[in-house]
Amino acid sequence: MNTQKVAVVTGASQGIGAAVVEAYRKLGYAVVANSRSITPSGDAGILAVAGDIADPAVGASVIDRALATFGRVDALVNNAGVFVAKPFTDYTADDFDLVTGVNLRGFFEVTQRAIAAMLEVGGGHVVNVTTSLTDHANSAVPSALASLTKGGLNAVTKSLAIEYATRGVRVNAVSPGIIRTPMHPAPTHDALASLHPVGRMGEIGDIVDAVVYLEGAPFVTGEILHVDGGQSAGH
Repeated sequence: MNTQKVAVVTGASQGIGAAVVEAYRKLGYAVVANSRSITPSGDAGILAVAGDIADPAVGASVIDRALATFGRVDALVNNAGVFVAKPFTDYTADDFDLVTGVNLRGFFEVTQRAIAAMLEVGGGHVVNVTTSLTDHANSAVPSALASLTKGGLNAVTKSLAIEYATRGVRVNAVSPGIIRTPMHPAPTHDALASLHPVGRMGEIGDIVDAVVYLEGAPFVTGEILHVDGGQSAGH
């Protein structure tokens, strides 16, 4: 069996996901990188698997490709996510399907298969990227679908951590505040910074550092690590 560890990262084509891919490569892992628009990498240690994680077949395919190419799965970072901020009564059925499809169904399909693969090698680690909005609802950012779905990920993080605690699979979450990524246009940055007690947005590296910490913390499982400039503590 291949002894090089293998990480799977969803939402891997830009922003946090792309940086997480680089971080796992620096840790010596081979990486399977998934997003809808991802393109092949020149790095033989990175396998790009394009596909919409909301499609139930894609989660299975990502893990199947990981096993076929590298022979094992040791880590999964569920970074893919969509965010639609609207007043609750304005959400449409399409909005619901989009957000739950990526944030919940996508998580379910890829994680179920990844944990099965981890058990084959004696353990592994799942990291779910959620949002601190689940802890501190904000009247300026109506986001019930984010709370519904990412709050579910926070809950299942603890559930799976306990279910697999004696079998070597750890499950943790990183709960970001608002991070400076291509998703947020520059003119909005001052307003977004003000939503954090520390008075600034987070950086991509802040989230990557949290993922890397959790990867190397064998006594930590079931943890929801807030990387949010103090948002979850109050304002």
